[in-house]
Amino acid sequence: MPRVKLDTIDRKILADLQSDGRITNVELARRAGISAPPCLRRVRALEEAGYVRGYRAELDPEHLGFSVTVFARVGLESQADLDLKKFEALVGSWPEVRECYMLAGETDFLLKIVSKDWDAYQRFLTTKLTAAPPVRHVRTSLTIRTSKYEPGVPIELLEAVDPSDHDDD
Repeated sequence: MPRVKLDTIDRKILADLQSDGRITNVELARRAGISAPPCLRRVRALEEAGYVRGYRAELDPEHLGFSVTVFARVGLESQADLDLKKFEALVGSWPEVRECYMLAGETDFLLKIVSKDWDAYQRFLTTKLTAAPPVRHVRTSLTIRTSKYEPGVPIELLEAVDPSDHDDD
């Protein structure tokens, strides 16, 4: 059963999991100030309620040879629901596109694209992105460096409920 409000312990668990998805349950419990069994129950409840979508390794693009990151603002010919869904499906088939956001305003989509080098990016741009039938225009920005990278959400901004509302601690 999903929790509507997260207590202080839930927030601490989520913050620690978000910063280190490989943390052991024992260490997670220690940091949260509870014993391991209720900590594990809370983690499972948070997962089942949809607060935790998954766990994954964070890879370094540069070490793997992906030296180019570009953000592309894409405008489509039509904003009809069918056209938007077709474009989203097409973008989903392109491994170069790592993130895709539908936007409100003059840009329909914002794409984060990674590529091994500038030539590979230009090939992607000319043979896939701008060649896609619904695309009207593409405006790109090449990243120079990443000044801040903090995936996830700011857990510290969530409002907490009293932890005594839980009977499993």
